[in-house]
Amino acid sequence: MIDVDLPDTAGVPELVRSFAACLASVTETPPAEVPKPDADLRGAVAHWRSWLAARGAGLVPLAQPAAFNWPGYWLAVLGGTGREETAVLMFGTPSGVVLSPQDPDLLGIAATALPVRRGYVVSNLDPALARPGAPAPRLRGRVAALAMADRATGPMRQVDRARARAGRGLDGDRYAAKAGTFTPAGGTARGYDLTLIEAEVLDQLALPAIDTRRNVVTRGIALNALVGRRFRVGGVECLGQRLCEPCAHLESLTTGGVLRQLIHRGGLRADVLTDGEIGTGDVIETVDEES
Repeated sequence: MIDVDLPDTAGVPELVRSFAACLASVTETPPAEVPKPDADLRGAVAHWRSWLAARGAGLVPLAQPAAFNWPGYWLAVLGGTGREETAVLMFGTPSGVVLSPQDPDLLGIAATALPVRRGYVVSNLDPALARPGAPAPRLRGRVAALAMADRATGPMRQVDRARARAGRGLDGDRYAAKAGTFTPAGGTARGYDLTLIEAEVLDQLALPAIDTRRNVVTRGIALNALVGRRFRVGGVECLGQRLCEPCAHLESLTTGGVLRQLIHRGGLRADVLTDGEIGTGDVIETVDEES
């Protein structure tokens, strides 16, 4: 996303201008290039659908926007008794406001605490997944810190070493005990054993490692590049499942602005494939073939 202010296009309703700003932000399109129809929101949405279709995307309405939940961007229209409608950009699971051109005071507030009336997702028209290209290069870094909490929302504590269990996580952590805030009800979901985050990101944000509620703080390795790859942390083999995106829950437990600041920089969710120990200073390296 990009930061976009509320456009001042004459004659266009504020709600439409705000929605256009959110569209510009999420599609990373220069705001001047996003149409701002002199119409109500319904008419503007029809216009934007044609504009997006020419670019291989669509604007999909949500059937139950107040209950919508997914780890990505979506646009919401807020309203209610005595309240003017407001267009905002949401992100995360649970979702929180990451852009609010009409009312900046809404930033960081969870969707569940807001009167969501309508919702939309920008989606590609072609869902074909990208195919792997050339073999990925070998990556290497180190463990800068380890942390865990024994219960959901409980305080995180740093440790020097931890025992990892295949298919579970770190002994003593709430996710290994199947008691984390986002622990899935079934046994088929993946990516809940271990969470990692880069120390370099924390340095830039002046954010204490414990505040991120991740298990492993790394240094010297690009975690986003580990999605879909096997790697070893100390004596433990892992598989990177997906990015560990931030959410409104994390912001509620830390400080304002964390949700926006950690988008696509929140680290990695991984499965633990083998039992073993992880310690501060241990090497992290990929175990698939070098290009």
